[in-house]
Amino acid sequence: MAALLEVSALEAFYGQTQALFGIDFALAPGGITTILGANGAGKTTTLRAISALIRTRGRIAFDGRPIERLPAEAVARRGIAHVPDGRGTFLRLSVAENLRLGAYTRRDRAAVAADLERIHGYFPVLAERRAQQAGTLSGGEQQMLAIARALMLRPRLLLLDEPSFGLAPLVVRDIFTILRRINREDGVSILLVEQNAELALELASEVHLLETGRVVLSGPAAELRADAAIRRAYLGY
Repeated sequence: MAALLEVSALEAFYGQTQALFGIDFALAPGGITTILGANGAGKTTTLRAISALIRTRGRIAFDGRPIERLPAEAVARRGIAHVPDGRGTFLRLSVAENLRLGAYTRRDRAAVAADLERIHGYFPVLAERRAQQAGTLSGGEQQMLAIARALMLRPRLLLLDEPSFGLAPLVVRDIFTILRRINREDGVSILLVEQNAELALELASEVHLLETGRVVLSGPAAELRADAAIRRAYLGY
């Protein structure tokens, strides 16, 4: 099966400082892949590079077509939605206004309305609080809103950066259960950056480990989870 996302010899830069050094990986259609590594390893940078938010060299192909030269908005229109660290919700807007902004590139109004109902099915609390200002939501509800807003783009690939950060364990479990449903029921592929390695390996089928901007290990999540030496050396548990 052809890869949905293929990254080859990818380098990334913040000004003159290089942060990624020729990384290679692929993501299968309908799969969940996680990128793990210590702080500063290049995980967030990888997502930003795919989304055309920073300067890059190398090849990024989505559904067989190169996207590395496209601007960020064009990458999103191709079907890649990015939920950044810090969630990026518009705090002064209502929940409903945030969700409408997620569909700003779409013109299929009937489908947008249907998608809104489907997303409310995943996140009932957002339906209950649709008129509430986003900044008054709890941290977990804001994270749900950020994911829901990204889904309003109707993406084929969802990039998630640290969705568990700062949230209570029970809330994190709820969000990861919903992500599994979204992947299974809607066929949305997910590329997940996550500090909670144990939880990420439970959700993902494939994993790539980064160290200082380089991929040092790739393979099935089940194999890495079962290898005590790898867990101790790279994952800290």
